[in-house]
Order: sequence, then structure tokens, then C-alpha cells
Amino acid sequence: MVRARRRFPSPLWGGVRGGGGAGCGAASTQPPSPPTPPHKGEESLALRPIYVVIALLILLPALALWRFVATLPPLDLTQASLRSTVILDRDRHLLRPFATADGRWRLPVTGADVDPRMLAMLKAYEDRRFADHPGIDPAATLRAAWQWLRHGRIVSGGSTLSMQVARLVEPRPERSLSAKLRQMVRAVQLERRLGKDGVLDLYLALAPYGGPVEGLRAASFAYFGREPARLSFAESALLVGLPQAPEVRRPDRYPARARQARDRVLDIAAARGVITSAEAKTAKAEPVPDQRKPFPMLAAHAAEAALAADPDARVQRLSLDGRLQASLERLAAERAAAMGPGISAAILAIDNRTGAVIAQVGSAGYLDASRSGAIDMTGAIRSPGSALKPFIYALAFENGIAHPETLLDDRPVRFAGSYAPENFDLSYQGTVTARRALQLSLNVPAVDLLEAVGAARFIARLRGAGARIDLPRDTAPGLPVALGGLGITLTDLARLFSGLARGGSVPDLIRRLDGPAASPPPELRVTEPVSAWYVADTLRGAPPPENALPNRIAFKTGTSYGYRDALAVGFDRRVTIAVWVGRPDGNAVPGLVGRVVAAPILFDAFSRFGGEPDSVPMPRDALVTTTAGLPPPLRHIRKDVPKTLSAALGSALKIAYPPDGARIDLGLAEPGPAPSLALKALGGVPPLTWMVNSLPVAESARRQSEWAPDGAGFARISVMDASGASDSVVVRLE
Repeated sequence: MVRARRRFPSPLWGGVRGGGGAGCGAASTQPPSPPTPPHKGEESLALRPIYVVIALLILLPALALWRFVATLPPLDLTQASLRSTVILDRDRHLLRPFATADGRWRLPVTGADVDPRMLAMLKAYEDRRFADHPGIDPAATLRAAWQWLRHGRIVSGGSTLSMQVARLVEPRPERSLSAKLRQMVRAVQLERRLGKDGVLDLYLALAPYGGPVEGLRAASFAYFGREPARLSFAESALLVGLPQAPEVRRPDRYPARARQARDRVLDIAAARGVITSAEAKTAKAEPVPDQRKPFPMLAAHAAEAALAADPDARVQRLSLDGRLQASLERLAAERAAAMGPGISAAILAIDNRTGAVIAQVGSAGYLDASRSGAIDMTGAIRSPGSALKPFIYALAFENGIAHPETLLDDRPVRFAGSYAPENFDLSYQGTVTARRALQLSLNVPAVDLLEAVGAARFIARLRGAGARIDLPRDTAPGLPVALGGLGITLTDLARLFSGLARGGSVPDLIRRLDGPAASPPPELRVTEPVSAWYVADTLRGAPPPENALPNRIAFKTGTSYGYRDALAVGFDRRVTIAVWVGRPDGNAVPGLVGRVVAAPILFDAFSRFGGEPDSVPMPRDALVTTTAGLPPPLRHIRKDVPKTLSAALGSALKIAYPPDGARIDLGLAEPGPAPSLALKALGGVPPLTWMVNSLPVAESARRQSEWAPDGAGFARISVMDASGASDSVVVRLE
């Protein structure tokens, strides 16, 4: 076996081995051996400096960025979150915005309030990769960096929408590398904190549009007068292009530049498939607005009152119907202008079902100083004239003193020795029913009934129903209150009439729909259901003004002394509308008569409310009959027996049983026939007529009687004697 000899490298290992020597044979012809490759550890040592350099190139900027971020204060969105206060109607349509404390118009807006195609146009123009990047677009950033290195200055910022929001949140005037780096850091922070939708909402709210107008919604109203969800492609493109240079592209100052910016946005939107080329061409043909539009100012008085009541709420939703409000504001302005200088008008509408105020026109023009438009006349104390007469009749009906078919005398008479009222036309009708006397607004019968029910009692009833009643200083209620000798607001007058439509229950007015839930207020009543219907049915037959159809709505007019105020209030089952016309300064206006001036506005307002009038339903207990069918004491307010006869005979008429406010257990919840309730009276002049809830139930020459109730609940029990004196109590039957 032949063994291979181990070769040892020669210390003279070179490229070519030398020639022979002693003991050597011929020269070797083998090629030289290749160099030995380095070990793996040797290679790592050789590359280590390169790794260190690369690591430093990465870590040092990262460390610098970390230290830069550490020096930044926390992201503060407090100022950026400030918005204008906006007042909305019940359907969330804008009624009136208010500027911020520093005078900017920055209306609340989100992406949900904007047309999706406009948002697509915005992203296509400003930030195509908005949905994909984390706040910084790497491709745009590298392009901007290359342009900066090449030109030695910032040519394009590579800004994303998030970076633009960062600049708006923290405005900095300088254009430097540190400012751009700050924007990039803030953009990432914004996206992490708010998400894509939140960043987009912030851009839509803060983007500048020239002057004090900030945010897309404010700009949409300022330049086009409507919400951003209703803009055309041309209008959307203009608002997309303005924020890049808002002061030099403002259409109200530089319409040519604005058009150029708009058309560029349209071209880009068409090139990127947001709109078609045909749509872009059509949009370019639209004109550019050359002036700003005023912001909406509907229900200016109601909006100011809401702001004063809750100044911290940035969005307030009122109960008003914006469509009806705008229509009635135009109606008030047109009619006041036709009546001459200085005349104003006010209109209030109440939803009878809920008590919500659905329209509040405080004047004929909020900005019309010649008509004192800033004064809200729906809350001003004015004389109602004859407008409160229906409540005198309601109180008389309720207490069994009269019925709509009771005969009254309309002829010259003196009350309390000196007070001698006259009718408006200075004529007299003789003997008329209460229904006819109220429909014709006769003065003498109204004063006669007020004397019967008592002026102090009448005023107490109105105040108990929640109305503010102002009487002349240091005077007690007297008979002149029947004809307007007191002060009341149009709002309270409307509430009282709404009570007639609601069966006597006066509503607690609702003005705001988004406020904190309040506990239900106690029920306030101006009369009982039967007497409320008697009045409503009577007023429905009142003669309407010229060119108006009869028997449509129940209404009453009023003219104050000296022709200072003209009023008309009307209602059906759905709504109550009150109208005032006059001068806010209280000066007289010759010819200012409620029936001639205010009533036509009332009927026009009802037609603008829309729908067919719905009459108030008749209660089950109402007595529908003729004068002859009434009990004798109700057929006529007797004049042959003095009203003070009962007192002259020794005692006034008074109900002895049941006592007022009593709870009487008759076992009405048990099966079987209901037991009778004993009725007892003291004093008075027989015969006595007993009435329950305005319906006669018994007539007797004795002072005792009885009545069988038909169910549990509250009942008003009244008694009337032959002289016309009466007394009433309210009891609860169980």
C-alpha cells in the first residue's frame, strides 16, 4: 500500500517554487495553491465598522427625533375644538349661528354632513393616499426632501391632510425644517388619537376660507347660502381649492383667481375618476360667486333667548319649525311694510298637543331699526283689548251663571253708578244670546257677565293659569278689565287660548328639544272642559274677515284703547296662533283695529301652517240646546231681581255640602248602581239650580237635593239661585 506523504509548506511559499538543489529532482510543474479564505469570525470583524456606521446613521436621527418629540408640549386641541354656537330647528336645520368670542365663524361640521363625492374630490386633490398612510405620506415626503436638497429651499411641503390639520391646530408662521418636522410629528399623533374620520372632521371644521370664515360649513353658507350636503360639483370644487390660499382666492375679492383654482380642482377630480369629463366641463360653466351671503338669521329673538339661557351649549335644538318660521317672518314683514313706517308685527304659534312653540316672530324685521325690530313683541306687556272676553264667558259657563244660549241684554247701562261701557260701533243689539254677544264682541254683555263672576275672581283665574297680568298701579281689579284694562304678553295670551283648545288645560310651553329632561309641571287650568268647548264652539262661528271662509277656526280679536294694539288669536285642535300689530313704542296708530289689521294676518298664518282645520271635539257632558230648552235660571240673566237680594234677605248663597276640595268615597269602584251624593246649600233665593261640570242636574225649591255621579274623578258642583247668585266647589269622587 502506498501512503501519501504529508507535505509541509515551505517557509518561502510564493507564487512559483524555486529550481532544484541537492537531493532534488527536476523542477515541479504543479500550479500554485490558492490563498486560504478568511474564517467567518474574521469576516465579521472586517464588516463591523460598516455596521456601526449604518447603526449610527439610523440611531442618531432616531435619537434626535426622539429628543425633538420629547421637547414638544402635549397635543392640545382645546382651541381647535371651539365652535360657533348654532341654533337649530326641530328638524336640525340651521336657524341662526353666532360667531365665536374672537369673531370667527366656525360652525360644527363632520364628514357625515358633507356630500361623499365632495370628500372624494378633496382627497383626490389634497391627499390621494389619505386612507393608507399613518399621517405622513413617505412618497410625498421623499419628493419634498429631494426638491429641498436640489433647490436649497422648500419647494413643496409634501403635506397630507393630517399635516395640514396639524398646522391649523398649532399655527406657526415660519416655513422651516423644524416647523415641517413638528407638523409631521403632530400628524402622526393626531391620527393615533382621533383616527382617520376624526382628522377629516377636524380639517372640515378648521380649514380657512378667507376673513373670519373657517370650516367648510361656514364657507358653504357664506358663499352659497346652504348646507355643504347640497352643493354642486362646481361649488364643491371651489371650496376644495380655497384653503390652499384663502386670502388671494376669495371669490368676493378675487373671482378670477377663485375660478382658476376651482377649474384646477375639477381637472384633477376628472383625471382621477371622481367625476366625469362631461361633469367637469358643465361645472366650469357655472359662475363664481362674487360676494358673501349673510348667515341665516331665522327666529333671531328665540335664538338670542336660547343663547342667554345656556351660553355654554354649542348646539341647541329648538322646537321651532324652520319652514313655518321663515314663512311667517315674511308674512309679518310684508304686512308691516304695507301699513307704513314704524309699524311692527309679532306672531306666535303653539302646538296644542305638546305645548311646543313652533313659530316665534318677535318683530317685522330683526335688523329693521325703523320698526324697533330688535324688540321681541311676543314678550312685551300690552293691552289685549277685547281679546280676553272669551275667558269671562268661560268662567260664567263654568259656574252655571250662563250658557251659550242664555239671553243677555245689550243696551246702555251704568255699572257701579259711573261705569258705562259702549260698544265699539256705538250701537246696541238689544237682547242677544251669549253666543251671539261673544261672536260680535259686544261690550255691555261682557261687562255684565264680569260683574256676575267678579273681576277679582276673573284675574285670579288667569293668574292661576300661569298668565302674567299687570294691572294699573295701586288699583284693584275692576270691570274695565273686561275691555282691556290690564296688561298681558302675546305669549301668555296664546297659552290661554291654547288651553281652550285643550279642554281648559293650559300648556307649559316647550321651547328646546335637547335640554335636560324636566319633571312634568303641575296642571294649570283656565276653565273646565265643557265650558272650554262652549267658548271654542262659539268662537268658531265668529264672522271672519273679508276674503276668509267662515267656520274654519275659532278666533277672537282685540283693539286696545287709543288704537295702540291690534290683536287676533285663533285656534283649532292642532295649533294656536296669536298675532299682534302696532308700534313697539306704544304710540297710537289711527285705524289700527284688530278685526281689520290683525285678523287677516291670522287667517293667512293658518293657511301657511297647512292642512284642514280640525275643530275641538265636543265633550260628552256638553248641553246642546236652545234657549227654551235651558233651565229657567239659565235662560236669562235676570234683571227683575236684584243681584244683592240674597244678601238683603239675610244670607248669601253658599254650598254647605260637599265642602270644597273634599275627597268623598262613594264606593264607585264597586259593582252595582252608584249611590247618590247629597247636595246642600245655605242662603240664596229659591228655586235653586244645581249644576255639575256646567250641566244642570237638579232644580228644587228646597236647599237640599241629590245627584247620582256616573263615575269616579273630579267634579265641579255649582248652585245658582233665582237672583243669579252662585257658588261652586270642586270635589274628588272615589
